[in-house]
Order: sequence, then C-alpha cells, then structure tokens
Amino acid sequence: MIPRELVKKLRQIEIHTARLANDQLAGSYHSVFKGRGMAFSEVRQYQPGDDVRFIDWNVSARMNDAYVKVFTEEREMTVMLMVDLSASERFGSVAARKIDTVAEVAALLAFSAIKNNDRVGLVLFTDRVERFVPPKKGRGHVMRVVTEILNATPERTGTDLSVALDLIGGLSKRRSVAFLVSDFIADNYEKALRIASTRHDLIPIQVVDPREEELPDVGLALVEDLETGEVLELDTGDPKVRKAFHHRVLTERAKRERLFRRLRIDHVTIRADQPYVKPIAELFRMRQRRLTGYR
Repeated sequence: MIPRELVKKLRQIEIHTARLANDQLAGSYHSVFKGRGMAFSEVRQYQPGDDVRFIDWNVSARMNDAYVKVFTEEREMTVMLMVDLSASERFGSVAARKIDTVAEVAALLAFSAIKNNDRVGLVLFTDRVERFVPPKKGRGHVMRVVTEILNATPERTGTDLSVALDLIGGLSKRRSVAFLVSDFIADNYEKALRIASTRHDLIPIQVVDPREEELPDVGLALVEDLETGEVLELDTGDPKVRKAFHHRVLTERAKRERLFRRLRIDHVTIRADQPYVKPIAELFRMRQRRLTGYR
C-alpha cells in the first residue's frame, strides 16, 4: 500500500505538472520532437497550391481528373526517462531534495508526452539498473512512473551513467526521445553517451543544488560523500578553500558542456531552488527555432 503522504504528494505533482504541460508547454513539445515520419493517408482532388510532386498519376488517370496523395505525420513516439537514483540525488539544502525536483520534471515530460499520444518508459539506475518500466500510454501510467521514482529504494548508492545509456541504446532499433535526468556527478560515460546519442534523440537534464556550487562560510565542517561514505574535514571559513571548490565545480561544468557541444547534444540545467519549467520551455523554444530557421 502506498503511504498517505506519498499519495498526497503524487496528487500535488499530478495537478501541478499536468497544468504546466497544458498551459506552458502545449504545442512546443509536439513541434520539436518529431514522430517516425510521414505515412500515406488518402487521395483527394487536386487543389490550386498543392505540390505537383504528390499527384497520384494512376488514380488521376482512372478518375480523369488530378488527384494528390495526402500524408500525415506518424506522431506516436517512445519517450524514455532515465532517472539517476544514486545517493547524491537525495541531497537537498533547500525546500526540495534533488530527487523531488527530478520526479516533478519527469512528470512534466511524461504528461507532455501522453498529451501527444506518445508512450513513456522509465529506467531507474544507480551504478546498475535498479528498475525498468516498459513504455506505455495514459495518465495512470504517468502516475506509476512518478510513484516509482519517489517510492524507490535503490540497492546501491553509486552512479554509473553508462549502464542506463547502454540499456537505452540496445532497447529498440527505432529512434526514441531519451531524457537523461541526473546530477552528473559521474565519470567515464563519454563513449556510452556518444553511442546512445547516435541511436536516439538524447537530452541530458542536470539537476543541481545551490550548495553543490558554492560552499557556505560555516567554519570547520565535516563533509560526507553520500555515494562513497567518505568524510572530509573542510575549513569553509578559508576563502581559498571556497574558491578552490567553486573553481572545481566550474571546471567540471565546462568540461561536461564541451562534451555535449562536441556530440551536438541539446541539454539543460535545472536548479532545485528555482522553477524548472522555464529552462525546459527555453530548451523547446531553442530547438523549435533551429528547426524552423528562426532566431
């Protein structure tokens, strides 16, 4: 049985993210993620302005009039959500933990997908695949996806992005949209990222907490690595320590963004202390501008 508090939280997420999907992302999701292609629908009489390349000469000859083929987009796609459940995702210095933000982002993307009749699947991972939920449609399935994220009790604490990327790369020969939602506190995933991005429309979404970017000045502090359990003593009152920490964060971010650019992968960063719909909407708008040729 699902705990009452979790049911309440799920209901809140459903109401909030379903409204955002309808009000703020309506239309943009459809326009920036393409379906499988164009499928023949019917023939109809030629009308001024129709593309003459689509004239069906066989039908036109039989009917003694010009007829054109009509095509419709095969809209249905598969959207895979790859969600990092490593111990660092449970960290939170603000109102929400990173994993809570991750669940809401996943719900927003899933509701946008089912609104366009797409299927949604889920991969939960740490340094191994913890759970796989096959792609399906429907509101009930979206809530199952969110429940799986919030109610998960992973067996491992580490992070290995490659295990999720390798799985998604071998799931289907048909191209899918794959969102990789993680804090990207990980190494050695470039090869898997490159292979997965050639097979699917891969979009990394990094979720960060403000305390992971800058150390507060609280004097001597014990800092624990949630994934390894290692504990370090840091003098956060020393400006050099805080500067070195911030420099390392910026260096890792720059390295990661260079990798995404080199592989031509769209990506977005979401902060746990800020609204998440704006950067996602901006990602969609950027992709739309690129597809249409507008700046």
